[in-house]
Amino acid sequence: MLFTARSAAVYGIDAHIIDVEVDFSQIKLDQEQFHTVGLPDAAVRESRDRVRSAIKNSGFELPPTRITINLAPADLKKEGSGFDLPIAIGILGAYGSLHIKDLSDYLLVGELGLDGGLRAVQGMLPIAVAAREKGISNLIIPASNAREAAVVEGVNVYPVKSLLEVRELLNSAAMGGITATPLKVETTDLLNEMQHFPFDFKDVRGQQVAKRALEVAAAGGHNILMIGPPGSGKTMLAKRLPSILAPLRFEEALETTKIHSVAGVLDSEQGLVAHRPFRSPHHTISDAGLIGGGMMPRPGEVSLAHNGLLFLDELPEFPRNVLEVMRQPLEDGHVTIARAAMSLSFPARFMLAAAMNPCPCGYFNDKSRECMCTPPMIQRYVSKVSGPLLDRIDIHIEVPAVQYKELRGGAAAEGSEQIRARVLAARERQHTRFGQAAERTKGSAKAASRQIFANSQMNTQQIRTNCELSSDAERLLERAMQQQGLSARAHDRILKVARTIADLGGEQDIAVKHIAEAIQYRTLDRSYWS
Repeated sequence: MLFTARSAAVYGIDAHIIDVEVDFSQIKLDQEQFHTVGLPDAAVRESRDRVRSAIKNSGFELPPTRITINLAPADLKKEGSGFDLPIAIGILGAYGSLHIKDLSDYLLVGELGLDGGLRAVQGMLPIAVAAREKGISNLIIPASNAREAAVVEGVNVYPVKSLLEVRELLNSAAMGGITATPLKVETTDLLNEMQHFPFDFKDVRGQQVAKRALEVAAAGGHNILMIGPPGSGKTMLAKRLPSILAPLRFEEALETTKIHSVAGVLDSEQGLVAHRPFRSPHHTISDAGLIGGGMMPRPGEVSLAHNGLLFLDELPEFPRNVLEVMRQPLEDGHVTIARAAMSLSFPARFMLAAAMNPCPCGYFNDKSRECMCTPPMIQRYVSKVSGPLLDRIDIHIEVPAVQYKELRGGAAAEGSEQIRARVLAARERQHTRFGQAAERTKGSAKAASRQIFANSQMNTQQIRTNCELSSDAERLLERAMQQQGLSARAHDRILKVARTIADLGGEQDIAVKHIAEAIQYRTLDRSYWS
């Protein structure tokens, strides 16, 4: 007797539909024998023991025969424990314990406990997307994965807690229709819920220049580097940066949730990543931990920070080879990891915020304390951050030590709510501009291959279209390029930052003052790396 159930396997952040074919022989043996084929990994091969116990502890008897399980297509490697449920259902169907004979419209995923209970698995959101694309309308999955999958419209998500519950659900479908109500999730409510942040800019005294630079960075999604002595507030400012970032749009939230789901860091109660990610890895992280890797590649910190913020504190303390692997994702917005088994790409379009001391002791150029470092020591320290990496950071600012009068001043500092209002207004102008451009190029061969949400994501053609300069602004930018020896990449990034500054001011055209402020944010690296 042959019975087929449908499941899915996740590769990268996408899923492929897998047919689970179960066949048993008519020859009776001393005990049942399981044989799994179709490139299963260790977790899939071990499923036979979990499935055997789950079936027996659910009240079913397995005749002692030879059971062959094929996971098709057989040339794709299968990994994980999510095949437990379709294998168990396939066995029950093959032995005649199910009234339904055709499961082509049902996709089953889940790990089985020995008692027949269902446990959550990783990557459920990509599986739900794949089911919708293949026209599979019913998804039967563990209850703890249900909210995650229910975010995808066009599929009926049925949360279940045990193997017996799955059997009853399928039998009811064969007897006239499923009586259970599929789970529905209002994604709009998830994204529009009140956002609470533990840190607020009103706690930061002084540092008006740094606050302004962070506001510009948040408004346009620009990378930023803060240089200053210990205790000047660099980390304090960075931790408050998420409180002024624009909320995720649904397209961004869906893509971010897929990555977190595959990595196994998604909150099962949340279902959808509703806030921009904030990742702050320790400087002992490896290059594979930052960029992603493994025999079966998994996303790293740059991908987990997709559409969010990656904060690297004490930047020169990171190994140089770890920092250098960020060059390509900072430029391209994605990471490609090639292994012998497969090559996978993960999105990595993030905003980088970094902080560092100006020298090993931290007090170079500080007015209150004397620096004890020699020039060669300082040069060796700052050279840990290479010029090509620095060139990919749009804004470089100095964060000096806070003066006593500012620290103890009674005047209340501007809070995150006021700053965020200006950032949201600037982002809305960008969204309108890019939306209109997308409508004009819709159906054209020159249309952008991906949707962009911020000025930092503009390509060269979009920069020329949206960053036109007056003759005075042209002369100022030309003089800065010649005097400071800026690269072509720096030229484009100055224009992007100037466009954001104009958006913050509510101005349509880029003026001389906008170019001047953008150039100012590119001069600090000449003081330390020259």
